[in-house]
Amino acid sequence: MAFILSCLVAYLNPATWWVIGFLGLTLPYLIIVLVFSLIFWLIFKPKYSLIPLLALIIGIQQIRVLFAFHWQSSFDYAKQNNDLRIVTWNVRNFVPLNNNSLKEKYTREGVANSLFRTDADVICLQEFNNSTTRPEADNIGLFSKKYPYHFYSRDQEKKAGYYEYGSIIFSRFPIIASQRIPYEGINPESLIFIDIVKGADTVRIFTTHLQSFKFSGNDYQGMEKIKDQDEEAMQASKSIIKKMRFAFTRRGMQATRVRNALDNSPYPTIICGDFNDVPNSYTYFKIKGDYKDAFLLKNFGIGRTYNALAPTLRIDYILADPRFMVKQFDMVDEDLSDHIMLVSDVYLQK
Repeated sequence: MAFILSCLVAYLNPATWWVIGFLGLTLPYLIIVLVFSLIFWLIFKPKYSLIPLLALIIGIQQIRVLFAFHWQSSFDYAKQNNDLRIVTWNVRNFVPLNNNSLKEKYTREGVANSLFRTDADVICLQEFNNSTTRPEADNIGLFSKKYPYHFYSRDQEKKAGYYEYGSIIFSRFPIIASQRIPYEGINPESLIFIDIVKGADTVRIFTTHLQSFKFSGNDYQGMEKIKDQDEEAMQASKSIIKKMRFAFTRRGMQATRVRNALDNSPYPTIICGDFNDVPNSYTYFKIKGDYKDAFLLKNFGIGRTYNALAPTLRIDYILADPRFMVKQFDMVDEDLSDHIMLVSDVYLQK
């Protein structure tokens, strides 16, 4: 029953049905339980195996977006002329994973050099910050020679204006149009796009960073207390559930805003970024629509993109509309962020 309910997550907007969002996070583990149950009953009482088998068949759509089944050869970085290479990466504000301030300069340069090695045409970055007053935090300047065109959302000021924070798109091609589409409510972040011309084609590329759970250090400590059944676990649970409820609700509304923007695009469109939600979620299904998920088409496994909390969190995506052919996809863990870089080559079919 829990598995069947978790399959409904894709269809119920968490802006209203936020409680069911919690079940969606358990789906990979429920699938494993059902598979083992199927094997067990096949061995000891075959007729009972029909129950887990039927459940798995009902949830086939969710299973298909959780697991990719394509063995891929190594990514060929020798780019074809007609291909468009897209990179997306949540760069964690260039903050080192061990929070060592002495490594910040290395992290900034390490992130930039990692991106340069991909030879991407378009780079989409989330949790990007930049300062126009302090050279040591001029992060746009790191990219300007190789990527002369960019559009930056500048969603929020930090540290009394010392730097700005948001999402950014860098491009090797001239940007003929761009727009920031803000989200309503508390979340200062936004959806942004650029239009570029490659050859005879105009392409629109979106990126965004949807509402996160915004867990603090205290929340992570609270999770340990919950696991240890500490006496403070109840209070910790309330704080965590409150943040998760807010995030589920916000992402439901944001997903609708994103889908509307995609539907109104006059050009072949790609969207990538940190959706902060798993593939079987309402957020993913709403945004994806009939778009092609580069990971599902060109990779194998679960495809974890976030290196914390759980081994099943694929929350970063590259999605291309049906007019594109996805030719290559790769996931690159540079140990410079809590997210993994995604790289994909796409080709616009005539």
